[in-house]
Amino acid sequence: MKKLFLISCLCLMVSAAFGQAKKPRLMVVPSDSWCYQNGYMQQYDNQGVIEYIPDYKRALVECSDLIPVISAINGLMADRDFPLDDLQQTMASINRQQTELAAVTNKSGDASVKSNDLMELRQRARCDIILELTWTVNHIGPKQSITYTLRALDAYTNNEVASAGGTGDPSNCVVTATLLTAAVNAHMDLFCTRLQDHFDDLLKNGRAIALNINVFDNDMDIDLETEYDGYELREIIEDWVYENTVSGRYNLIDDNELYMAFDDVRIPVYDDRDRPIAANNFARDLARFLKGEPYNIELIKVMNQGLGQATLVIGNK
Repeated sequence: MKKLFLISCLCLMVSAAFGQAKKPRLMVVPSDSWCYQNGYMQQYDNQGVIEYIPDYKRALVECSDLIPVISAINGLMADRDFPLDDLQQTMASINRQQTELAAVTNKSGDASVKSNDLMELRQRARCDIILELTWTVNHIGPKQSITYTLRALDAYTNNEVASAGGTGDPSNCVVTATLLTAAVNAHMDLFCTRLQDHFDDLLKNGRAIALNINVFDNDMDIDLETEYDGYELREIIEDWVYENTVSGRYNLIDDNELYMAFDDVRIPVYDDRDRPIAANNFARDLARFLKGEPYNIELIKVMNQGLGQATLVIGNK
């Protein structure tokens, strides 16, 4: 009897452990393809190159189907205990912040603070995975069906980690969100398993980011070949990256006296206070290290280029 009791307790403990497994934080957004097809794109000048980004603000206001459709997918994921950030609420928060920033100008009063909505969205939400949704309503006589594609993208690398798609059965229902729920639900278990497998791999092997080191002309007469105790600065930086990555995993693509480029730098998913770590957090830790003894490099600027990429510039602040 005692043995049976102990086995029962052990089973309950194992079950609880699995039930408390960390899950990736998600955000559902309309895909770039859907935004383009429906006229919800905006363009901006990125150093002379015209780029297009989805205009979520306008889509949320003008498309009556968008919020119910996103809510439908959110509901399916919440039923499976995935934590979620809501696109509408996050965009509202960004709008409030941008309204405040619009009042901030430089000393001459002729320049305002600008931001990229898409980068701001991902930085604010700090999701692990973005769920991009594309859908089309098909009219079949008096009935309707829906064709959809749901892609899961790693928010840090933009790599696809899972996908699902198909066409639902024709129905007399005219509510897009209801049609989508019926079509998507049949494929969700395998889709969610793949999401969790990807996140479990991140927890075990680290999250992949890119890190660049640039050196500007500077009065300190420092470049990446400057020596400290017989070691070049680029060797010191590479050693630091090795020591601060998960299992020392990284890839040094290129390096010379003025430039280093790393990719597949595997950083922990969370810090010691259980907060998510982004590329700029990792780069700032490196900057603090280089500002300390014996290097004392004060002129260092960290450029945040999104969740998964950062550039550290030596000789500029």
